[in-house]
Amino acid sequence: MPAWLASGLAYASGLSLTAGGITLLYITTRTFNFAHASMATWGFYVVYTGTVLYGGTPYRWLPLSFLFGALLGVICYLVLNRHLLARKANTITLMMSTLGYDLVLLAFIQMYCDYLTYSLKLFPRRVTMSVYDIELFGTSGASVILPLTAVAVLSLLHLFITRTKFGTAMRATIENSLLAGASGINSDWVYLASWVIGGGMAALGGAFMAMAMTGTPVLGMTTIPFMFAGAILGGLHSLYGGILGGFVVGLAEYAGVYFLAAEVGSWVLGYRMAIPLLIMAVTLMAFPQGLAGAWATMVGRAAGLRKRGVEA
Repeated sequence: MPAWLASGLAYASGLSLTAGGITLLYITTRTFNFAHASMATWGFYVVYTGTVLYGGTPYRWLPLSFLFGALLGVICYLVLNRHLLARKANTITLMMSTLGYDLVLLAFIQMYCDYLTYSLKLFPRRVTMSVYDIELFGTSGASVILPLTAVAVLSLLHLFITRTKFGTAMRATIENSLLAGASGINSDWVYLASWVIGGGMAALGGAFMAMAMTGTPVLGMTTIPFMFAGAILGGLHSLYGGILGGFVVGLAEYAGVYFLAAEVGSWVLGYRMAIPLLIMAVTLMAFPQGLAGAWATMVGRAAGLRKRGVEA
C-alpha cells in the first residue's frame, strides 16, 4: 500500500469520527462544539502517555482515550451547556461557551506537557506516534486497524441509535424535542448521552489522526477547520452524512497533496489546508444541503420515477 494512502486512511478515519461527533452534538443540542479541538488533543495525549509509560501498542489505549473524551464531554455539558440550554440560549452563545471551554482545556494540555517534560523527562510537544506502530499485512497497522476500528465504532453507534429504546428516544428528541418531552422522554439524559458520545468520538479521532501526523499540543487547533469542513460537507442535519464527509475530506486532503505535488512540485504543500476547504465549497455550491442532502434528493427522484412508472 502506498505510504500516502496508508497515512490517508488513518487520518480520514480519525476525521470521520470527529466530524460525526460535531454533527451529533449540533443536531441534538444546537451546539457547534469548538472544544472538539482540545478534546481531540487530549485523546492523543492519553494514548501517548499510556504507550510511553506503560508500554504496549497505541491501540491498547484507544478505549481509555474514548472514556477520557467522554468525561470531558460530560464536564462541558453539566458545567456549561446544560444551563445555557435551560435558558434557551441562542446558537452563538452556545458556540462561544464551548470556545471558552476549549481554551481552558488547551491551558491544561500545556501544563500537562510541561509536567511530562520537566518531571518525567519526556518530549511530548512533537510526537511521532507512527514509531510505535506495528506492521500488519505488509503495511502499517494504522492503515488497517484504524479504519476497521472506525467502522466498528460507527456500526455500534448506528445499532445503538436504531435498535435500542434509548436510541429511539434520542432520535425522537432530535426530530422534535418539545413533542419528545411531552411523550415522557427526559431530554436532559439525551443531551448528556450526546455529549458522552460526542466527546468520546472527538478524543478517539484525535488519537487516530496522531498516527498519521505529528502530535503537538495544538493538534486539535490545526485540524478543527477540517473537522467542521467534514461535518458541513456531509450535511449538518445528518449524523451519517457528517461521518461520510469527514472521511471524504481526510482522504481527499492526502490524495490531493500527493498527486498535486507530483504534478506541479512540492511548493503545493504550503496550500494543503486549501484542498479540503475547496472541495467543501464546490460540493456545497452544487448541493447546499451537503452529501446527505444530495443523497436524499437522489432517493426522492428515484422514488418519484418509480411512482410514475407504476401509475403509467
